[in-house]
Amino acid sequence: MATPNYSYEKRQKELAKKRKKEDKLKRKGEGRPDDAPDDGTETSDTPAEPQTDLPSAAS
Repeated sequence: MATPNYSYEKRQKELAKKRKKEDKLKRKGEGRPDDAPDDGTETSDTPAEPQTDLPSAAS
């Protein structure tokens, strides 16, 4: 029976941890939070109601 190669498993775990840390730093450098949806819409610049230049009919 073959013996488990613990050093290989440990190395793979360390590489995965390093890769995850680098990805996190990359996302942090981009300036966007990890849990923000990336659907391409921006709500901060769009007004809630469209503005019109017409006088109101209620006057």
